[in-house]
Amino acid sequence: MKFSAFILLIFLFSLQNIHSQNQKVIDSMVSVYNSLPDNYEKVMTSARLYYAEVYTNPQKGEKHARNSIRISQKIDYTSGVTVGHFHIGVYFYLVRDLDSAKFYYNKTLDLAQTSQDRVMISKAYSELAQIAQDEGSFEKALQLRNFGNQEFKEANDYLNYGIGIGSKAMIYNDKGDFKKAVEQSLLALRILDTIDREPYRKADINSQIGNIEARRNNIHQAIKYYNNALNIYIETNDNIYISNTYIKIGESYQSLKNYKEAKKNISLGLDIAKKYNIKDNIMNALSGLGEIYAEEKKYEKAVEYLNKSLEMSTENDFLNHISILNTMGYVLTQKGEEKKALQYLQTSIRKADSLGAIYQLKNAFQQRAATFESLKEYQKALSDTKEFNRIADSLDNVTKSKQIEELKITYETEKKEAAIALQKEEIKNLSQQVEISNLRKTLYAGGMISFIAVSGLLFFGFKQRIKKNKIEREKQEAIYKQEIEFKKKELTSQTLHLVQKNSFIQELKENLERIKNSPELFKVEFRRLVLLLKKESAEDKDWEVFKSYFADVHNNFDNKLKSIYAEISEKEIRLASFLRMNLTTKEIATMLNVLPDSVLKSKYRLKKKLNLDKEIDLYQFLNTL
Repeated sequence: MKFSAFILLIFLFSLQNIHSQNQKVIDSMVSVYNSLPDNYEKVMTSARLYYAEVYTNPQKGEKHARNSIRISQKIDYTSGVTVGHFHIGVYFYLVRDLDSAKFYYNKTLDLAQTSQDRVMISKAYSELAQIAQDEGSFEKALQLRNFGNQEFKEANDYLNYGIGIGSKAMIYNDKGDFKKAVEQSLLALRILDTIDREPYRKADINSQIGNIEARRNNIHQAIKYYNNALNIYIETNDNIYISNTYIKIGESYQSLKNYKEAKKNISLGLDIAKKYNIKDNIMNALSGLGEIYAEEKKYEKAVEYLNKSLEMSTENDFLNHISILNTMGYVLTQKGEEKKALQYLQTSIRKADSLGAIYQLKNAFQQRAATFESLKEYQKALSDTKEFNRIADSLDNVTKSKQIEELKITYETEKKEAAIALQKEEIKNLSQQVEISNLRKTLYAGGMISFIAVSGLLFFGFKQRIKKNKIEREKQEAIYKQEIEFKKKELTSQTLHLVQKNSFIQELKENLERIKNSPELFKVEFRRLVLLLKKESAEDKDWEVFKSYFADVHNNFDNKLKSIYAEISEKEIRLASFLRMNLTTKEIATMLNVLPDSVLKSKYRLKKKLNLDKEIDLYQFLNTL
């Protein structure tokens, strides 16, 4: 207990230090902001302050956004005015004032369209679509998503285009149109398959397909897709979605009547949600546990959990709110409190019908029919049963298993066909290059013969000198290419060497930890292992060799970084180099002998030092250097 208390004390102290350090950074930025005249740099500093504070203290974030607008208007900086309005929209969305958020997003859209700022046009459409979806206005959400996605596509921003297509799939899923949901999900995967960065985006799509399979009652398939998503979320330390996915896996086991696994997974999701104060996930987990207790006929406990969940849900959480109302109607009916159950179910049906939430409406009619039957009001029960069957039939028409399975097969087939087509295209291009080369040689030879015939031998010596220079130049280019290829191979080899060496060190450290608890092993092995560890530790010369090859291949990358930020440290250059090679967070953590969380924090600090806006992708920026 004393040891646990000591660890907790250290953890709390660390959190305090982190908060203190963050506050120091903010205070430093405020000092810089106050010292600047009203100019472009002051707008950028205000924007950085906005991102530093809006998610921890939204009101301060709003203040910084309004300052950005004021200064931008004064210096006639159009983009600053547009982004400032967008930031205020984000603030109102965070505090769940959706009407104000819509106003500022629409204002952003007007400003962006006037200045033809395609990035901000697409962002405004996307955020307006999200609000429409939250409000249950699915057709409007689809229309806005289509506008935003078209802008992303025309700007060749395929990452956000793929994300936008995935968001469309979520809207179709909420509508109950599972066929279109699968179509859009698989299209999003096809787009994201071509992009290496941000792997959690594919996790989102896997999770969506899991949702669809769950609604189709293909529970084992749903669990498979959820686990695919969970593995990626864990790798990227995405705690919100780790929690969310555990809850979904638990709900899937609930459908299989495996209540032990269901409660285990939902409780895991609830613990993470409470730790990070993820309110939506807390609400969903409480609701899920309430449903499980209801199925176990532990009705008092079920009502307790459902009431807690209902208290946390708001009028803005339409679909969750409706689902909890339906479950409460079921539980109260089982308890013999049918009249009270009807009140919850009437509200559920009214809301689901007004929103066009077909799936929730179907469940509500089914439950109300059961409640009327329990009250022996058979005519009303029959009427609700007919409504339930009508909706169920309409859903079946768009969820034919054969069609959906064909879509999956088509997706896999198209991936293989695309790879074959790419190979054929490469072969075709090579053949064309050979033909062009041969034609060029033929025309050149013919032209030279004509030239010699007309001009005689006067220019022969001149031609020979040109030819000789060309050959020498081509030789030099060939040698240069060979050197670059060699250095690329050496760079890859050196990277692999560093990864292997640091993996070995990590494994060795773990072995040391194991023998600590065994006196016999400790005496025999400890000294030998320590000597081996010292011998194999990654030395500075490994980094120097790596840096040398890297600089040759990537054209003095470190000097370019120093030109942007003169005081950049060697550790930060090392991190940027690994990112430039498109190494994952996990691989970088292995090479540096640190935890993945440390790499993520270092990436965040590097981005701030390079003065990059939140919208700019760090990988993409480094690839341009």
